[in-house]
Amino acid sequence: MRGMHKRFGAVAANADVDFAVRAGSLHGLIGENGAGKSTLMSVLYGLYQADRGQIEVFGKPVAIRRPDDAIALGIGMVHQHFMLVETLSALDNIMLGAEGHWRLRKAQAQVRPALDALMQQTGLHLNLDALVCELPVGDRQRLEILKTLFRGARILVLDEPTAVLTPPETEQLFVVLRTLRSQGTTVILITHKLKEVMRLCDTVTVMRAGRVVQEMPIDQADVDLLAHAMVGRKVQLGRAEGAAKPAGAVLLRAQGLAWSDAAQVRQVDGVSLDLRAGQITGLAGVSGNGQTPLLELLSGLRAPQAGSMDLVGQRFDVAQWLDPQTARHLGLAHVPEDRHARALVMEFEAWESAVLGYEATPAYSQRGWMRHRPMQTATAQLMAQFDVQPRNPHLRSSRFSGGNQQKLVLARELNQAPRVLLVGQPTRGVDIGAIEFIHGRLRALRDAGCAILLVSSELDEILALSDRVLVMLQGRLVGDLEVADCTELALGRLMSGGTS
Repeated sequence: MRGMHKRFGAVAANADVDFAVRAGSLHGLIGENGAGKSTLMSVLYGLYQADRGQIEVFGKPVAIRRPDDAIALGIGMVHQHFMLVETLSALDNIMLGAEGHWRLRKAQAQVRPALDALMQQTGLHLNLDALVCELPVGDRQRLEILKTLFRGARILVLDEPTAVLTPPETEQLFVVLRTLRSQGTTVILITHKLKEVMRLCDTVTVMRAGRVVQEMPIDQADVDLLAHAMVGRKVQLGRAEGAAKPAGAVLLRAQGLAWSDAAQVRQVDGVSLDLRAGQITGLAGVSGNGQTPLLELLSGLRAPQAGSMDLVGQRFDVAQWLDPQTARHLGLAHVPEDRHARALVMEFEAWESAVLGYEATPAYSQRGWMRHRPMQTATAQLMAQFDVQPRNPHLRSSRFSGGNQQKLVLARELNQAPRVLLVGQPTRGVDIGAIEFIHGRLRALRDAGCAILLVSSELDEILALSDRVLVMLQGRLVGDLEVADCTELALGRLMSGGTS
């Protein structure tokens, strides 16, 4: 790609970008949210048209006006948010738009042997007859890659492929990507996770503010160098220096919480925990071991089948459980793990999402009527404080990048100065500069006396922020450690069913 320029109104998303990738390599493309990397790859895939610039594929100048052109040239893209029809089977999703025959059963019979061979060749094994809605996230990721390869992709673009994967699923994906590289497939990896770039890639390109600022072989790079190139300054991650302050009073106490799903599988099994003022309690565990339903129980989104909870002096039991409105009234804020499903209405404008759940507070309503102008003014202020880009309160929530959506949710919840904060995956899909900012906000809230429960699949984040760490396995708490006693190895053993 030579001299690529793409502007959206007054914003130059790509400014004369030169970008080259060697055949059969794993190439990392990194940068902060809004750096222009996804825009550049969307131009390559035909989702956007560049204002100017030239693209060559396998040495030949090409015109890519739409995704069909890219696919015909052997270019495939797997998006951060999967493009799958959940009510169709995996097989039907792969065939969709490329059926090859008007009789569906005959088309399926023709395609299945080729897919079996492709799965055997690449290691992308999954149940082709399962409905997508029944597949775990890791299988959906494999399905997206398989769908792309089935269409003949020799250049594979992956946008934040590990953002929603568990550590074991991430390792499986790495094995697949190395296999594809060994078979000659070229892989471009868009990611925020620098450790993954260092482990996986051959070459890395860094973008900042729409321009390429660094390109180098991975053996000449390190995490600190790449972080500095991404942000333009030294980034301070990891554990903050200084002695921890003693924790205060218990603000939330849960005892014997139990909840089973519709299939009568016990997802939360006798969980008891205390959250104290001025303390961040980290909850570690492989995704799917009960963290999500536990957050939903504590926040009032679900009622347990057994157990009780005390929240700032008020008692709740199975007969009368906490509800989200009461939780907010008592000073409990919740940042859900899935911002799309639980935290935002994607069709709402930013100012509507920024007051969601708090629209009845005196600052935003009068005599039962919502006051839109104060809401919009407050949102503009929050966007400035939390560096949400672009700073347009009237832009739809769906139009913001994942990292900026996350900052908007955090701004809404942290702005209420909560006494208790439940936060799930606070930096999922967020760039390194925003991670530093979010970590600083969470520490400041703790130092102001808030009790925080932090759920994260990133052990680095757990160790950087927590004063105390709980470990969850198969719905139970199997570890309770002071952070001084924690290592990634010790936590990993507990997470997998061993001992610390």
